[in-house]
Parts: sequence; structure tokens; C-alpha cells
Amino acid sequence: MTQEQILDAIKEMTILQLNDLVKAIEDEFGVTAAAPVAAAAAGGAAEEEKTEFDVILNSAGDQKIKVIKVVREVTGLGLKEAKGLVDEAPKALKEGATKEEAEEIKAKLEEVGASVEVK
Repeated sequence: MTQEQILDAIKEMTILQLNDLVKAIEDEFGVTAAAPVAAAAAGGAAEEEKTEFDVILNSAGDQKIKVIKVVREVTGLGLKEAKGLVDEAPKALKEGATKEEAEEIKAKLEEVGASVEVK
């Protein structure tokens, strides 16, 4: 069964059938789908603009020492903790940052040769 076939089948379900399906998925996989179900039940309400971003360090690149210094500056961690975080890349440096803060951190790290992603 393809993804399109599954979506078509879901489109044809009633709200009660969808509710039963969601409960079965939650039980089977041990997850909660409360927010997505509410948005789908509201008739596909417009998505809100994302306000919190995560800055992920993918790799330190060639200048690991400079990257560690920037990580210390950005996170406030000690030398050992910052080095451990850089060594464990890919790793989240900052979670729940504003868009401006995330872009600033990304720019600082890329300036010293790190590979960074904002999600």
C-alpha cells in the first residue's frame, strides 16, 4: 500500500473512524498525536509560524579548537563539556532559540569552519 493510498483511505473516514485509528496507532507505537489530530479535525487550519529553533552541530570541520571556543561562548559550558559536545557531533547545541539567535549562532560556527543546521 502506498502513502497516497493510505492518505486517500484516511480522507474517506468519518471523524469517529479517525479517532479510533489514532487511538489504535497511539496504543501500537506508544506515541501521542493530540496536537496533530486537533489541527486535522479543525479542517486543516493554517500552520502557525515556527518561533523556536534548534541549532544542530553536524561536524566541527578542520578547526576543532576554534569551534570548541565558539561552543563555549554560545552555550556557557566549560571547556571539557564543550569539547565533549563537539566530539559527539551531530549534537544539538541550543534548543528553543529564536530565529535571530539561531541564525547568529549558525553564522559564528560556520565562520570557524563548522557544519551547522537550524531546525
